Amino acid sequence: MRLSGREEIMWPEFRRSALASLAAFALMASPLAATAETEGKGFSGNPLWSNQLRDYAQESLHNENAMSMAAIPLNGPGINQYVNADTLMSPGSIMKLVTTFAALEVLGPNHRWDTDFLTDGPMVGDTLKGNLYVRFGGDPKLTIERLWTTLRDLRSMGITRIEGDLVLDGSYFEVDGGFPTFEDNGDNPHAPFLVEPSAYLTNLNLMHLQVRADERGTQAWSTPSLGEIVIDNRVIATAEGPCPSRRSFEWEPIFHDNQRVTVRVTGELPQGCRTTTYMSLVPPEQYTASLIRSLLMDMGVVISGGDLNGVTPDGARLVMKTTSPDLVSMVRDINKWSSNVMARQLLLTIGAENRLEDENDDRVAGIRVIYEWLDDKGINTTGMVIDNGAGLTRHGRISARQGAQILQHAWNSAYSADLMASMPIIAMDGTMARRLRNTGMDGEGRIKTGYLENVRSIAGFTRDANNTTWAVVGMVNNDPAWNGQAVLDRILYSLHFRPPTGTAISQAGSGSSETSIQ
Repeated sequence: MRLSGREEIMWPEFRRSALASLAAFALMASPLAATAETEGKGFSGNPLWSNQLRDYAQESLHNENAMSMAAIPLNGPGINQYVNADTLMSPGSIMKLVTTFAALEVLGPNHRWDTDFLTDGPMVGDTLKGNLYVRFGGDPKLTIERLWTTLRDLRSMGITRIEGDLVLDGSYFEVDGGFPTFEDNGDNPHAPFLVEPSAYLTNLNLMHLQVRADERGTQAWSTPSLGEIVIDNRVIATAEGPCPSRRSFEWEPIFHDNQRVTVRVTGELPQGCRTTTYMSLVPPEQYTASLIRSLLMDMGVVISGGDLNGVTPDGARLVMKTTSPDLVSMVRDINKWSSNVMARQLLLTIGAENRLEDENDDRVAGIRVIYEWLDDKGINTTGMVIDNGAGLTRHGRISARQGAQILQHAWNSAYSADLMASMPIIAMDGTMARRLRNTGMDGEGRIKTGYLENVRSIAGFTRDANNTTWAVVGMVNNDPAWNGQAVLDRILYSLHFRPPTGTAISQAGSGSSETSIQ
């Protein structure tokens, strides 16, 4: 149908109105909309806010003990709300908030990590006659770009040959007997989220593997390009068409006795399409030594000796160094994108910087420091288990009340702005980018999320319609927990649109004698 001139002018406005009506109808039909429609009766007809949440969780999870929650108003009207708040639960990645907040206050927001390049020999012409030592400082994010920039300085000094060994010094961290094992239920032991911390960590120990199809067939490559990792490309190029998902391809690493790895990739890829994956395939010492050699070789610098792990001698002199961005930048990366290895590296740093004479494990020392820091704030840590600082563990435990109390202190901290800026924004970025969209809550909270098998969790700050900010912690431990996300989203939605600020008495959960008024 052809529209008249007037109809053509009105059509965009009509379309926006129609779409808005459809969105509103969809929201009213969704579980999240129930709170706005019941006018005080709540989701289940119960007039008490926390009991409404308890009932909704029971209906969704079929387990009255599967959800714990604490919500505390920080700067305006509202009454504390608790459900099973003293039950110790597996928190998943919201434990990163404890580690990063502790780091901001214990290490300071300007803390940085240095990586030094030293030598024990002279420079003669275009040759460095001695070993090249790399003394690591525990940098959580020593990227390939920063390494390239630093190593380029050596080439700019006129050096094209190193007559000695490449010696990696990882003595900054002390780890006694390795790390607690995380038994992942997935089928990819080389996934990025499973990378373990290490003093030798560079580029998050990851290989970025890619295949692209065009009229010539398919081409495969990796970044960085390491000599001991080869791609066996068996992807077949097909006619142009929709690009398939990553799941359409199989990346199979084959490990050889000579420390080399062949990654066989199979599938079909239409011309003009590309598929990628990230994998951690070799130990960090091997990865980093190979990466440094590869970068130097690209610059025309050859190392004649081998790769060694050792301690930098006292007489070695500094040639160059790279310094990390400040801790605030690291905290943002950790919390926005839930980086496990960076959080675990941060816990080790807390331990290394505060290690006692009789301590020989920086993970244990870091946990001790955090417990002491929490004790100084008057937070009862009974039953809390930090384990590795990232939440990537089956053993970690915290209660919703403990978590909310930590957030209260964070709100009043001198570094509250730094911590809050690191957290995902509702419906906008990070791990909250796809949560609570089209609900009117875009940007109304900063929430760290957690996800493990049978675990879903949230923790952070959210604003209600009265512009009051709430500290909120919610955890679901249930088998299965897939619908726990809807329960946790309901908490955030209800806090925003119908916050507990009235006069009804609500009994606190988990046997507590504390009451709250809404």
